[in-house]
Amino acid sequence: MVIQFIIFVLGFVFLIYGGNFLVDGSSSLAKQLKIRDIVIGLTIVSFGTSAPELTVNIIASLQHKSDITIGNIIGSNILNILLVLGLSALFTPISVKHSTIWKEIPFSVLAVIVFFIMANDKLINSDTKNIITRSDGLLLICFFIIFLAYIISLSRQRFEEHIVPPKYSLIVSLLFIILGLFGLIIGGKMVVNSGSKIARELGVSEGLIGFSLIAVGTSLPELFTSVIATIKKNSDIAIGNVVGSNIFNIFWILGLSATVNPINYNPEYNFDLLILIFTSSLLFIFMFTGKKATLHRIEGILFLIAYVCYISFLIIRG
Repeated sequence: MVIQFIIFVLGFVFLIYGGNFLVDGSSSLAKQLKIRDIVIGLTIVSFGTSAPELTVNIIASLQHKSDITIGNIIGSNILNILLVLGLSALFTPISVKHSTIWKEIPFSVLAVIVFFIMANDKLINSDTKNIITRSDGLLLICFFIIFLAYIISLSRQRFEEHIVPPKYSLIVSLLFIILGLFGLIIGGKMVVNSGSKIARELGVSEGLIGFSLIAVGTSLPELFTSVIATIKKNSDIAIGNVVGSNIFNIFWILGLSATVNPINYNPEYNFDLLILIFTSSLLFIFMFTGKKATLHRIEGILFLIAYVCYISFLIIRG
């Protein structure tokens, strides 16, 4: 048990440092290409910080660990909104651009609704099993391609923002990206294998491990990135990181995981999916309360309280 716990923690160390290397290298490379902050947040940063989820889920999918695959996706997305944005808004209010309010946030809500429909085949046909099939996975990837097309069109829009010089040279940036990917692959395998063994020894379901420990661990890059971005008054990176990661997690990571191996879905997780739909919709609603287009401290506090309640529910459910 002790050895598995040490491996579990070391896996997260690899994931965190791997994610940081990947984000730093990718962000530096993006600045050399003079890409807007909101585009960096929605792509380079969100993709980079979601790399731990991608690594963990692909490994879990290859090992047919459906509960970890589903739990990590839903748990990470709930955490991104309630904990990451909640904590970020606690430091300073987060201003949100018009396009993010009316396009990116609704797109993230759509992603969860599509996830819910694909996972609940029995609601439509009682004779079938709840499985996210390979064809479902390919359809999710198609949605992701549409999102990428939107981001490409956004990156081509004319802007007058001050461009910060790249932090690293081209060679150093590429080296960081390679080191980051290596750390994420090693860390992801360590977390999945040790997490499953710990769950079995404690008599805890792999679903709880996926929703809580693994979701928190793989979302640490999002947490650190958004909080630091908020402190530095870069709201575009903070909000773009969370919204982009949530879209990326469902359309790309879940889609790719289901394409690798069909995923069995436990209808017990419908409550968690409904919580995710509610929190995603609540983020949209908060854009019109108080000072518009801003996530305020009081709303951040409400998010944090909601996350504590959700974690308490997970513990009680077991």
